[in-house]
Amino acid sequence: MRHVDFSPLYRSTVGFDRLFTMLDSLAQPDQSQTYPPYNIERIDENAYRITMAVAGFAEGDLSVEARENVLTVKGDRNEGEKGSSDYLYRGIAGRSFERRFQLAEHVEVRGAKLENGLLHVDLVREIPETAKPRRIEISVADDASKQKQIEG
Repeated sequence: MRHVDFSPLYRSTVGFDRLFTMLDSLAQPDQSQTYPPYNIERIDENAYRITMAVAGFAEGDLSVEARENVLTVKGDRNEGEKGSSDYLYRGIAGRSFERRFQLAEHVEVRGAKLENGLLHVDLVREIPETAKPRRIEISVADDASKQKQIEG
């Protein structure tokens, strides 16, 4: 994939620097982690759900934090909980993780629920009234009132 230079656009636009940074990060080689697996689904026109497979993690081991359009999900297991077992084969990953999701403008986290080894994070996009399109009434001006009279 070719690298696109956005520096000319930085000079001629205002307020789009976050967008260009996101586009730059997409162009870089994939260095993302694959653990834990997750799904992103659209529930409704303005409702979304992120579902993460966090088998073996208890509610106290997980934390969900939303800050400045970034959703961060962390899982931290105590290594002392393993006990004295010697695994012959270990196929269930139980390592700590941190996964970040970029949220669009006006997307809020409504809640998180741990159910059957799956962490569900519910998101809702709420567009404020000031950002919604509104209809502007067009009034017809009277021609007689527009004409000005000049004295003299």
